[in-house]
Amino acid sequence: MRRRKALVDARIARASQERGVLIVNTGNGKGKSSAAFGMLARALGHQMRAGVVQFIKGAFSTGEEAFFRRFPEVSYHVMGEGFTWETQDRGRDVAAAKAAWAKACAMLEDPSYQLVILDELNIVLKYEYLDTEEVVFRLSARPPAQHVVVTGRHAPQALMDIADTVTHMQMVKHAFEAGIRAQKGVEL
Repeated sequence: MRRRKALVDARIARASQERGVLIVNTGNGKGKSSAAFGMLARALGHQMRAGVVQFIKGAFSTGEEAFFRRFPEVSYHVMGEGFTWETQDRGRDVAAAKAAWAKACAMLEDPSYQLVILDELNIVLKYEYLDTEEVVFRLSARPPAQHVVVTGRHAPQALMDIADTVTHMQMVKHAFEAGIRAQKGVEL
């Protein structure tokens, strides 16, 4: 354990940079958005100003939206029209994605936002509702101290390449596969 402690202490000493990080939560497993909202709770504990833009969710209210809207330091925007298989209207989905991206860009240009969550942005990129190169450029040009979390399945490689942290959630088992509906406090 002494040797291990020395190795860990040396790694900590080398981590001397202090700047905003870009985090990507992707994969087919549950927990991508939940992890992002856990970071939002942590940021609020540090009196940080935060912004949330939800790109897909929007057809139903969620517990995280109801909770985080209580905080004046959180700018919360549900901009989606629901899951892509529900809308069945690519033009409408693209227009919704562009409106959400405009809101996100305003946050990404504003250094007073210390944390920005771009929930389900990866889905928008997968379906090419937005240009991945533009998104990567804007994320790279954000204020130096700003943290950003991008969620959703199928993160594009270009986004993962510029990210500081990428977590790939892997599903092992899910209640829905056993016929259990989405539950308040768990998925909603």
